Amino acid sequence: MCGMPSGETTPAVEYEPDVVRPTKEDEVAALGSELFGGPLGRRALLGTSWWTPVRVVALVALGMFALGMVQKLPCYDSGWFFGASSQYTHACYSDIPHLYQGRGFADGLVPYFDKLPGDMDYLEYPVLTGVFMEVAAWLTPGDGSMQHQEQFYWFVNAGMLMVCAAVIAVCTVRTHRRRPWDGLLVALAPAFALTATINWDLLAVALLAAAMLMWSRGRALAFGVLLGLATAAKFYPFLILGPLLILCWRAGRWRAYGTALGGAVAAWLVVNVPVLLLAPDGWAKFYRFSHDRGVDFGSIFLIVSQRWNIAISPDTANNWAMVLMVLICAGLTALTLTAPRRPRFAQLAFLIIAAFILTNKVYSPQYVLWLVPLAALARPRWRDFLIWQACEVAYFLGIWMYLAYTTSGDAHKGLPTEGYQLAVAVHLLGTLYLCAVVVRDIWLPERDVVRRSGDDDPSGGVLDGAPDVFVLGPAARPEYEEPARFEGPVVEWGADGASPAGRSSL
Repeated sequence: MCGMPSGETTPAVEYEPDVVRPTKEDEVAALGSELFGGPLGRRALLGTSWWTPVRVVALVALGMFALGMVQKLPCYDSGWFFGASSQYTHACYSDIPHLYQGRGFADGLVPYFDKLPGDMDYLEYPVLTGVFMEVAAWLTPGDGSMQHQEQFYWFVNAGMLMVCAAVIAVCTVRTHRRRPWDGLLVALAPAFALTATINWDLLAVALLAAAMLMWSRGRALAFGVLLGLATAAKFYPFLILGPLLILCWRAGRWRAYGTALGGAVAAWLVVNVPVLLLAPDGWAKFYRFSHDRGVDFGSIFLIVSQRWNIAISPDTANNWAMVLMVLICAGLTALTLTAPRRPRFAQLAFLIIAAFILTNKVYSPQYVLWLVPLAALARPRWRDFLIWQACEVAYFLGIWMYLAYTTSGDAHKGLPTEGYQLAVAVHLLGTLYLCAVVVRDIWLPERDVVRRSGDDDPSGGVLDGAPDVFVLGPAARPEYEEPARFEGPVVEWGADGASPAGRSSL
């Protein structure tokens, strides 16, 4: 039994074992390692050569990103420019080249300040993403044909997004100190490579991954600033402040939460207020567009609308999405406050973003990027991760084949409506499956592979090893005993069993 004198100043485990070897605890990882000489042995000299885990994972991530770029070659040469459906039949579509001219970058228009011709009067992206797009436009030569400029613009953006991919890989590796090889889940994720250059989502994903790393190191202010910047690049990252609030409530870590919240709000304001004051109409376009957008690809609302021929207005979809999110948030709050052990931060972060995706009125294929790093931290188990990834790859192919079908006229090349609905269902079920496994790990912490290796909450920062001060349900009763145990390290966390649920031995 390992005891702890203080949850404030020491980690959950005084004796820290060696780096966790996935090939020892994960049968799928062990099987896959046969391609490279078999599982890692106990006499392997880790950390004694240049090939450290972080470098290996980063290089693998860059290699997979490059393969994703190669997959876009049919479109780079012709599909983006000739024929309505070839970019769909080759599954190589990207927003980036089309928006170079479509959003005024080719004409030197300033995002948010200069009005665009056509139906889209202003750029419909958050401010920090608009800055990213504008920087890429500055790096794109303005001479040559429009096709050449659009090709170069995509290539410049791909290079900048590759840097984001490397940041994501490195941050994921370093967030869980004893589990660096879990970063390979991100680096080798097929859906990650296939969707990385469809849009600019990797910017927000990289900032959020860096924020998670900072929180795991106990740097609440840095976490908040990076989270605020991530929210300035994409809407979804701020959602993790909700689960973090409940976790800090259960642990009584209000000061750290207040610091993080203050940093996030300040960073978001620094980016947004200048544009809001100088170009209010352009700044508000993203929010108006998100609110007014109708039911679109990939959502449960689309299946309902198509299968039962029901017209769902944007307001109706918004209202239902809000109701569903409120119910899910209430459920996650109850789960967090009644679980035998306080859930890990990465688990709840994954669940809240997954809930937003599942209840949203649109699911673009690149949205899977939002979940990949969080899934690797929440459930680092290759079998479950690959099942989910297979479902996402099926959806990736399904949406492009459906668009090929709808744009090929009488030829009907591609996937009909019923087939696309099946692809949407596969995506929804795959995400729900991974959510269910994570919820099971929370309710039965002995099934959580991270805690089985002897850790408490390696991504939790000040929450790691902290005692509980507010618990509901059976775990709050003094006579409560955890129902399950397993063979492995014993973890005692919290300060001298300061609360009925403040001590957990697995």
